[in-house]
Amino acid sequence: MSSAVLLDTSLPVPRGELRTRLEQALAGCSDDELLWASGFVAGLSARAHRRPVEQVQARVAAEAPRAAATLSILVGSQTGNGKALAARALEQARAQGISAKVVNLADLNPRQLKQERAVLLIVSTHGDGDAPDDAAPLLRFLNGPQAARLERLAFAVIALGDSSYPHFCKTGRDFDARLEALGARRAAPRVDCDVDYWASAEAGIAGALSALAPAVADGATTARISLVDTAQHAGVPVAAAHDAGADVEVAATLLVNQRLTGRASSKDVRHLEFALDTTTFAYEPGDSVVVTPRNPPALVAELLAARGWSADAEVRIGGQSLSLATALSEKLELTLLSRPVLVALAERSAHGALHDALANASGAALADYMRERQLIDVLHETGVELTPQAFVELARPLGTRAYSIASSRAATPDELHVTVAVVNGSRDGRARPGCASSWLAGSEAGATIALRLERNQAFRLPRDDDAPIIMIGPGTGVAPFRGFVEERAARGARGRNWLFFGERTQREDFLYQLEWQRHLRAGSLTRLEVAFSRDGAGKHYVQDRLRACAKEVYAWLSEGAAVYVCGDAQRMAKDVHRALLDVLADAGGMTPEAAEESLFELKRQGRYQRDVY
Repeated sequence: MSSAVLLDTSLPVPRGELRTRLEQALAGCSDDELLWASGFVAGLSARAHRRPVEQVQARVAAEAPRAAATLSILVGSQTGNGKALAARALEQARAQGISAKVVNLADLNPRQLKQERAVLLIVSTHGDGDAPDDAAPLLRFLNGPQAARLERLAFAVIALGDSSYPHFCKTGRDFDARLEALGARRAAPRVDCDVDYWASAEAGIAGALSALAPAVADGATTARISLVDTAQHAGVPVAAAHDAGADVEVAATLLVNQRLTGRASSKDVRHLEFALDTTTFAYEPGDSVVVTPRNPPALVAELLAARGWSADAEVRIGGQSLSLATALSEKLELTLLSRPVLVALAERSAHGALHDALANASGAALADYMRERQLIDVLHETGVELTPQAFVELARPLGTRAYSIASSRAATPDELHVTVAVVNGSRDGRARPGCASSWLAGSEAGATIALRLERNQAFRLPRDDDAPIIMIGPGTGVAPFRGFVEERAARGARGRNWLFFGERTQREDFLYQLEWQRHLRAGSLTRLEVAFSRDGAGKHYVQDRLRACAKEVYAWLSEGAAVYVCGDAQRMAKDVHRALLDVLADAGGMTPEAAEESLFELKRQGRYQRDVY
């Protein structure tokens, strides 16, 4: 856009729109460049009103207040936890008189970081060491040759993660180390937060704000011309960032609990439908719903019997007295292991397998160890004896579980649907069911279940209803795409929709088969590619179908298609990523380096979005 168009005064321009135009034009400018721009604008004003430039500059200087530097609270999160903490940090900062703003990393121009003086970075680690999609571009920039020195920047990092993964809080650690390497000053030690993050994160935020406050005060400057409101960044109001992480919780009634897989299937996948008021629980396709489950009763009974504990024994958690049976059922994590719990048990035992797993540098042995066991299995193997109160203090709090929403309010008003794969494991001949999945699968119609909305602004349909989309969702990863297709059909979107779905067998595991066929007939689903790994001589997966359709996939991308991936982060998402690189290289004639850069650019544009776990 030329300056003539940008500053066209033939028609009145609303100030909000004008501000947005100016922000876009000046994004990433240095202090010197902004100073030149302020003089340029003053010159335009002087010429338009036939006043001396010095008079305009004097008026601006007289009216400009002395502005404190602003603390930027940068947040990178795949779910709503980091955003909720950023909103809390903003609230605390303003209560202490610190000028602050919240900026989602997806909206940050990486070059702008060198203009900052104080930054509080709240960032999660997704899966086993992956950066959330909105944080990946900045981390890549900071590790690249274009990253500037940051000697004037003071920073602190609040890292969120899950210690059940070997690479606990890796993204926060990577940012912390890289910012220091670029010359930035660590104002406060990094705080690594586990799934029960709130208390440690709040303490970390308080310490970080105290340490960063002097840097904000020292950065005070006299404003020349205020082109960007400190309550906004890249056109995103702080209020919007706050609201995006706000919790909405309702008591929903379970209407339907239907098994989707056949009787002969090795999997038990359920379709659940809930009745709720969607005027208050206003979810969008791409969002998730969070439940706080209860541990399997059989597992609780086995633990009590194996340890010789009384169900009525009194224990204390967080100052509250309750029975041991209640604590085991509702308060403690029994089915998922974490490194801190295993370290505590290893200190009480000489059991070789546990020590070997913890000592493995790669983390792979520990990941396998935790995947194959639950807490009761480790107690059996190590022989560690604990009193009920000692066990309560050792175990970590029962965590929530999130499920992708599989419906559209536009298509099914006053309802919310989810797709749940039931975990039915075993160890030494004993059943080892999953916590939330078995609890939900065992719930009957009419049950009341608390649901909390978890918004995912990084997994959204295109605003343009004419834009084509490619959806890749094997297994229960297909859930959000059911909502995507229903939403586009309900609002009459004309954009083409292409779904890649994979499972083990077509006969037993084709989730929502009749619905996809109905959408194909109606035209709301343009194309369906399937891969059933156990049908036929060789195994075929969705990534194989992507490569087989490389020319067509590349043609859709060239026509502006957005790509969405949902499902397993450890293998599927990585395999699909490699397949997309192959599509760009083979069908697009790109070098591997150019294909990687092209896929990264699609991500930056919001045309490559993932919801993986």
